[in-house]
Amino acid sequence: MKVEELRGKTADELKQQLLELKKEAFNLRFQQASGQLENTARRRQVRRDIARIKTVVRSQPSQTS
Repeated sequence: MKVEELRGKTADELKQQLLELKKEAFNLRFQQASGQLENTARRRQVRRDIARIKTVVRSQPSQTS
């Protein structure tokens, strides 16, 4: 996931994507704990994508009036 892609999305889209990634991270943690996780690099990728989204959300100007 590229930062340029994220900057083009609305705040609602970013929040939705963040929620989906957090759910995926939760599921990956359980898979690893039970020994079923095949792609261990995916946990790191999801964690970094979450951080990217949070950074973009913080850097966007507040849209409240």
